[in-house]
Amino acid sequence: MLSILVRLVLVLPLRSLLLFLTLVVQICGFHHPSASLWLVYSIPSTSQSVRVLIKRMVSKPASIKYGTGAISGYFSEDNVKVGDLIVKKQDFIEATREPSLTFVLAQFDGILGLGFKEISVGDAVPVWYNMVDQNLVKEPVFSFWFNRNADEEQGGEIVFGGVDPDHYKGEHTYVPVTKKGYWQFDMGDVLINGSTTGFCSGGCSAIADSGTSLLAGPTTIITQVNHAIGASGVVSEECKAVVAEYGETIIKMLLAKDQPKKICSTLGLCAFDGERGVSMGIESVVDNTTQKSSNGLRDVMCNACEMAVVWAQSQLKDEKTQDQILNYIDGLCEKLPSPMGESVIDCDSLSTLPNIAFTIGGKVFELKPEQYVLKVTEGPVTECISGFAALDVPPPRGPLWILGDVFMGSYHTVFDYGNSRVGFAEAA
Repeated sequence: MLSILVRLVLVLPLRSLLLFLTLVVQICGFHHPSASLWLVYSIPSTSQSVRVLIKRMVSKPASIKYGTGAISGYFSEDNVKVGDLIVKKQDFIEATREPSLTFVLAQFDGILGLGFKEISVGDAVPVWYNMVDQNLVKEPVFSFWFNRNADEEQGGEIVFGGVDPDHYKGEHTYVPVTKKGYWQFDMGDVLINGSTTGFCSGGCSAIADSGTSLLAGPTTIITQVNHAIGASGVVSEECKAVVAEYGETIIKMLLAKDQPKKICSTLGLCAFDGERGVSMGIESVVDNTTQKSSNGLRDVMCNACEMAVVWAQSQLKDEKTQDQILNYIDGLCEKLPSPMGESVIDCDSLSTLPNIAFTIGGKVFELKPEQYVLKVTEGPVTECISGFAALDVPPPRGPLWILGDVFMGSYHTVFDYGNSRVGFAEAA
């Protein structure tokens, strides 16, 4: 039997700022962008417990690709113990190969996916589904609380079968799941100090995900946010080139009431598919890991143009002059996030930074600087990192936001499987 040790029945403690389960072998992380349970087949010698008895029933090979790594191995079956509960005949993957350094260096022995069955590898029934189907939980609900105080021993808590009222304030705001697979829902506008960023004013899709450390969203908005908070990213010469050559024309076309979505195709930088600009002669493919492929210079120019249109629109609404708009857009180009998503902030500037807010279910959820800035200390040096990372997913799946630990750390999150909805309330 595979045992997952916990201190309280159905209430699992989270260690550090990551989400962990204590296993007989070591620890296992939770992950929302997946629905599968996997464990390493070979247990490291540093593990406190060196023997794990597993009834191996190898039936077929299996593999999972994540945004930052991959594993492969074989399906097996065993009873899984969670606290005092025993989930019977649970399929899981014994990982025999972890080619990515992410998993080799990580301090856990596996991942327990909490996504919907629609994305489960090999059509295996997820652990959570079996918990519900075997009547092991009081309610078909699980909830998350992250303790953002790094000095305390308990990093957080997950409750299977309900919620812990000690870890939230007020009432939860619920939104329906719009697409099963991930816990995906509709999200409204993103605000910087109460002002619209424009891109999601007509709506965007979002995923609540404990397996993502940062808060990821479209480059168009992330760049605006990083500009507002003074985060330094990679200077994009292509973006600045588009502004220099086409900036004035874009503004004139917007003032002439041209359809914004067709401007970049009219300029010859993008093709037009009836809904938005797309790269000319290049097909964008986004796989199940939501990673975007690199599509060359033409794609970069098209994306830069589309971002410039959105940025110019937001400035025209504020009745800025042409020179002011062009200078603003040029400044945004300099704040484009780095390829790895990290942008650095001056730690001394936190008290002057704006609040960033997300509209969900008609309610505004605000993040203060101390909530969206991550402090990383190595020896005597402390570095402040923007909690925002760029992720571009094209329609029809996007634009897409991933509300990871930066957001969930501030807002207690309920995953209501029975009513197919997600709820947020201020964390306590």
